[in-house]
Amino acid sequence: MGAMEIGVMSSPRADGGNEFELVAKYGLRVTQFSIWNPARLTPEYAAKVKADAAATGVRIAAIWAGYSGPAKWNFIEGPATLGLVPPEYRAQRVQELKRAADFAAWCGVPAIISHCGFVPENPGDPLYAPTVAATREVAQHCLERGISFWFETGQETPVTLLRVIEDVALPNLGVNLDTANLILYGKANPLDALDVIGIYVRNLHAKDGLYPTNGRQLGKEVPIGKGKVNFRKIIARLHELGFTGDIIIEREIKGPQQVKDIQKAIRYLRRIIDRTLASKQGETKC
Repeated sequence: MGAMEIGVMSSPRADGGNEFELVAKYGLRVTQFSIWNPARLTPEYAAKVKADAAATGVRIAAIWAGYSGPAKWNFIEGPATLGLVPPEYRAQRVQELKRAADFAAWCGVPAIISHCGFVPENPGDPLYAPTVAATREVAQHCLERGISFWFETGQETPVTLLRVIEDVALPNLGVNLDTANLILYGKANPLDALDVIGIYVRNLHAKDGLYPTNGRQLGKEVPIGKGKVNFRKIIARLHELGFTGDIIIEREIKGPQQVKDIQKAIRYLRRIIDRTLASKQGETKC
């Protein structure tokens, strides 16, 4: 495993084939495996996933854990439907994320990732403390199984996320930095966010996007290199912070264009990573 290895997102196949053949076809050997249906989180399916990964030589960096109930990806319905913040879905989702932790442990995967939701900026908000308690319960369950819990960025500001990490106060917490989400949700510039949460970043979603243009809908996701994310500076800053995790490409469209965009992103990111590492090695020799 090399520093800043490039991978791509994957998810369960409808045809029952090897889950990671598509990852290998890109010439990649690392993935985050996204499972939204909690019913799939069984020992039997874990055995298949583990066998498929071994057969293709693909390493699973983390399980991206979804949950049941509504999930509305916008500013109006999102706060009441996403993550562990909404009280009516919280208890069930805690159990589902715990099950995802069990699944990750069965697969030999080191972490689970999820959105905790629109965590209130105000720590005195009545939704804040119960959300932190629910997050701690999930993270403690992960800790007992020898895995980590990584927060997906986007729906909360970096300062709020830092406060949650401090308040949960467990040693197995980390951040999956989605470079576009902070922009799509209008919460921060991802480069500046590294000044706040950079020491906790364990993995990346390499994704690009544009800021929102109205108060109801998220900004637009675009191909890597076409949006507001400055990957060159982000990768350089991550290297300065000692980041050695994986950079996982996520392109949230389907079909042939997704394949083309991912292929371009691999080449684009590989050039940046190689130049960054070469530059830093040169500085070290000097």
